[in-house]
Amino acid sequence: MSRFRVLAITTALTASLALGGCISLLPKTKPAQLYRFGESIGAAAPAAPTLAGGPQTGLLLSSGFTHLAEGDRILTTTGSQTAYIAESRWVVPASELFSEAAARAFETSGAPFRMMQRGDIGASNAALRIDVETFEADYPADGKGAPTVVVRTRVLFTRPGHGATSSSEFVSSQPAGENRVSAIVQAYDAATADVLKQIVGWTTTQAGSAAAS
Repeated sequence: MSRFRVLAITTALTASLALGGCISLLPKTKPAQLYRFGESIGAAAPAAPTLAGGPQTGLLLSSGFTHLAEGDRILTTTGSQTAYIAESRWVVPASELFSEAAARAFETSGAPFRMMQRGDIGASNAALRIDVETFEADYPADGKGAPTVVVRTRVLFTRPGHGATSSSEFVSSQPAGENRVSAIVQAYDAATADVLKQIVGWTTTQAGSAAAS
């Protein structure tokens, strides 16, 4: 490119900026609509108190998340193809929303747990690891109709000092009422709530068995 052409381009850009910034050199994009899930957990009633007089288990909760869905984009699949819903995102990464929902599920269940975080005063006497292996909206192979949201998790419960280590898998599939983003988000919310309800019930049983051993 000649120095004169560079100068001409530079002059044009300077003139554009001098017009008060009314000319944009960047393409315009439609802002993404933001969504969340997990808010329905414990929303219908205040947190249930732990049974009076019952022993409490200090539970350290951690989680992992499938790489394809851990961010703020909403993952869909059609057969062997994957895609993200355009102009729609989670308000924060899905992994964060799920972790918040998991903690809320335990806190509002009335189960004998005291939720703990690393660094809290007092040692936890149990740990639960939740790995979310599938978190997606699956469309029929022909791409027609509404998708079904699938949340598949694998959990590991450990209780040091009691020799207790157990694992299990929990899955929830919730069909969206229609092929609209709002309906798909509702299915994500329902599937998350269902799978966490299963996990809380199973963990409560495991903690009771470990304490009795």
